[in-house]
Amino acid sequence: MQSTTPRPLSLLVLGGTRFVGRTLVEAALAEGHQVTLFNRGRTAPDLFPEAEVETVVGDRTADLSALHGRHWDAAVDVAGYEPEVVRRSVTALGGSVGRYVFVSSLSVLADQSTVQDEDGEVLVLDENVLPHQLYGARKAACERIVLDAYGERAAVVRPGMIVGPYDTTDRFPYWPRRFRRGGRVLLPGDPGDPAQFIDVRDLAAWILGCVTAQRAGIHNVTGRTLPFGEFFATCRALVNPSAEPVWLSSEKLLNAGLDPWMGVPMWIADPACTAINRVDVSRALAAGLTLRPLGETIVDTLAWDTARGGPAAGSEGLSAAEEERLLRELA
Repeated sequence: MQSTTPRPLSLLVLGGTRFVGRTLVEAALAEGHQVTLFNRGRTAPDLFPEAEVETVVGDRTADLSALHGRHWDAAVDVAGYEPEVVRRSVTALGGSVGRYVFVSSLSVLADQSTVQDEDGEVLVLDENVLPHQLYGARKAACERIVLDAYGERAAVVRPGMIVGPYDTTDRFPYWPRRFRRGGRVLLPGDPGDPAQFIDVRDLAAWILGCVTAQRAGIHNVTGRTLPFGEFFATCRALVNPSAEPVWLSSEKLLNAGLDPWMGVPMWIADPACTAINRVDVSRALAAGLTLRPLGETIVDTLAWDTARGGPAAGSEGLSAAEEERLLRELA
């Protein structure tokens, strides 16, 4: 009887030692796949033992010749930001990889004030692009390069906010850590405001599935929209039920001069981004996207954050002194 066990795949990961890439490599190794990393060898060069992961050191912005003459089942590009750099990678790997998975971003969407699916208009990289839209416009240009080159062998993954262990942004880790500290906790906006994010491990599983299940095309890959109040209530219940939530409206916070783009972690009050946490992910869910329970992400993120000793001084999402000032003046 023929075995139905999938054969191990050979994967080339461009990047692979930071947040998403690191989690992807861990997931691939857990499934028995063979992984080659191509990067500059500057970020966590000793992260994976040589016996488990081959690392080819090189600079994709200038020279990919170290990859010539080799073949992988797929390339996963977790670190493509500049169109010309992605074009160089696509060209160099044209005959070397069976599939190309590009990790893009929901920032490519031109309109973030209304709910969008994968067919929504994307930003165009030209002289009219506003500075804060450059990241999204560049990612959109990268998407087109990959799709044009690989067609049905290309997959474009558009994550929203990514959370979970190894997240150094302190947007999500701030909250379970803050609830653990207890006392009066400043909660921004309204309990009914939308929140939307994805655990990095669920995202990594989807990216890997783009190879193993041969998914193609563009998919928005983030979590289901949930009320901000549900997120905070779950943090409080799991971490410290004695913490005292204090809601401050977006109007009050804006009048106090806070940045509408995460002046408080995960809070977005920019009128141009009213739908950024309500993106349509039905296509990915129908294609097999699975999402772990919220509580698991909260508990695991807090454990990782505790093990690392919390963020570096001055890089925490909202300082205790600033939070106390806002509570004192606005509550």
